[in-house]
Amino acid sequence: MFVTDLISAQDAKTEKLTEATASGDQLTAVAPTHSGDAPTDSMPPDSGDPELAWAPIEPAPKKKRLGLWIGLGVGAVALGAGAASMILIAPGTTVAGIPVGWLTPGAAAEVIDAHVAETEVTLTGAGDDVVLSGADLGATIDARGLADEAFAERPLWNIGSWMGEPVSGDITLDPATAESALRAAVPSSFDDPVDAGVVFDAKSATFVVTPSEPGTAVDVDALTAAIVDTVADGGKTLEFPGGPAEAAPAVTDEAATTLATSINTMLGTMGFYIGDERTVPVAPAVAATWFTVIDDDGELRIQADETAIQTTVDTLAASVDRAPVNATNIVDSAGNILRTETAGVNGRALGDTSNLAADVASSIEGGEGAFPIEVAETKFESVNLLRKIDVNLSRQTATLYENGAVVRSWAISSGKSATPTDAGNFKVYAHVREQTMKSREPDGSITETPNVPWVTYFNGDEGFHGTYWHNDFGTPRSHGCVNMPIDVARYVYEWSPVGLEVSVHY
Repeated sequence: MFVTDLISAQDAKTEKLTEATASGDQLTAVAPTHSGDAPTDSMPPDSGDPELAWAPIEPAPKKKRLGLWIGLGVGAVALGAGAASMILIAPGTTVAGIPVGWLTPGAAAEVIDAHVAETEVTLTGAGDDVVLSGADLGATIDARGLADEAFAERPLWNIGSWMGEPVSGDITLDPATAESALRAAVPSSFDDPVDAGVVFDAKSATFVVTPSEPGTAVDVDALTAAIVDTVADGGKTLEFPGGPAEAAPAVTDEAATTLATSINTMLGTMGFYIGDERTVPVAPAVAATWFTVIDDDGELRIQADETAIQTTVDTLAASVDRAPVNATNIVDSAGNILRTETAGVNGRALGDTSNLAADVASSIEGGEGAFPIEVAETKFESVNLLRKIDVNLSRQTATLYENGAVVRSWAISSGKSATPTDAGNFKVYAHVREQTMKSREPDGSITETPNVPWVTYFNGDEGFHGTYWHNDFGTPRSHGCVNMPIDVARYVYEWSPVGLEVSVHY
């Protein structure tokens, strides 16, 4: 290791210097031999021995600064260790079970990636054993992110973080890559499941569910978990069953039923709306030509056909456009509305539909079946009808007037002289479809007439009604009521609202 090598080299150097100092030997420098005469100042002046030569006096040797050298060595070691501690991960650190201590984050990321990619899986139980690597299966891990996390939490300089708890990390398999590799390795283990579906049933005019069917496959989720456990334990090889395991369909019957129910609910209110009015309903059989339910990678969704929708949009004007219908009101002489004979209806014309088919398609795919449409309206007008009934006792006639014009006139039978019909101005106050009438005779006796039809009361117990017991109209015959042929009495009954003015006179 880098720091260990630095310390070893410095220790060897220091040891050598220390041994030299401890020996106590005197080191003597010997002058070099010269070819010429030595300088006169190199010989002592009183030397008596011409053969004895003295070495030149050399400067005293410098002291060996062992402490300085040793200090410099330790300082260099300390400097190296300090620098290393700033870039390395603490020893004993593991990421997802992979040792990364004494490594830089970059080197640790490479080690993590390599370990995951090189992990080998032996598939058993499906004939000949097959070995696949993590790389074959699309195994991945956030190596760089985890390495950076490990270094941030456990740098080398922090001795307290040495030999810490493992750093967890998620190993995943790319589903498509893993399935492709497993299918190629053990094809007999794969029998694709059938997803549930939703289709239109013309007989019931509803969308119904086509049931799902299970299949077989190698369990990729279980395989992923097995790889994670193996790597977490420090391993790089494992065995895993390669035989068929049950594979559930991506779309369950429950999911399909939920969608079918939603669609059928939508069909119940599907149509083109003007405000809250469903102006043009759309039948389920027509709607079924507008959209289908498709299986989009294991998820059911509605797919609309804008072209098919446009076919119906092109026919909308015939169902939407209409002329205004004026309101008709029966009024009295004061202008009070007694009855609305005909309700007023605004006219309308279909507006811009250039984007309607696209809007409808978008709504259907979002599960919405109410499609608002734009129309231009023409307001209706109101027409008032002033109706009155005139009863002429002298002529024994009843005449119906509307806005001053005669509508119809008939011969009647009013009250006899002993039981006359009262003259005056009255108003219709009640209608009775049929009843038994009781009449008091001049002698005080009571006469009952059953099943008198179409009675229109205007003055106490006096009213218009149909008469089946005589046909002598034009002659007073009643006990005060105005007798009429049955068909005429019905016409008056239906023509006269409550409040209609009735004038009885001679």
